[in-house]
Amino acid sequence: MKDVQITLQINGEEYRLNVAVNRTLLEVLRDQLGMTETKYGCGTGECGACTVLVDGDRAINSCLTLAATMDGKRITTAAGFAKFGELNHIQQAFTDEAAIQCGYCTPGMIVKTASLLAKNPDPSEQEIRHALEGNICRCTGYEKIVKAVKKAASTAPRAAVVVPAVRVEVAQ
Repeated sequence: MKDVQITLQINGEEYRLNVAVNRTLLEVLRDQLGMTETKYGCGTGECGACTVLVDGDRAINSCLTLAATMDGKRITTAAGFAKFGELNHIQQAFTDEAAIQCGYCTPGMIVKTASLLAKNPDPSEQEIRHALEGNICRCTGYEKIVKAVKKAASTAPRAAVVVPAVRVEVAQ
């Protein structure tokens, strides 16, 4: 299969990568870059475990997205929200509200929450539930997750400016 070179900014760091044209973004994140916080769940876009944020506000299923189509994009995984070893307000809200049980769905839920709050900083319960559709949790029953999203909305920093560090790596 033919390889193409792409540049991605992932969690604030720039990567120049050679990727096969048929490799998914999930495969590149996990297998090529070792970013295992993005989970493989179903492989068909039904569970949301592989959700990542593109360009700051668009949540996508990385298992359905070819990496080659993401050239030049900013990708944020769930690990990209923590800065300097500190949880961000979304991660902290999930922890505070005990919205984590096995943790498998958590990265996707956190990313979907970030996408929702980027577009709607004060969502209703119905809007939260609608935004989280497509992210399956088999443990929590969703009540604590909805509470965590509400708490994240109420504790979100306003007008925060984040300047990411930039590191360039060439991975093959």
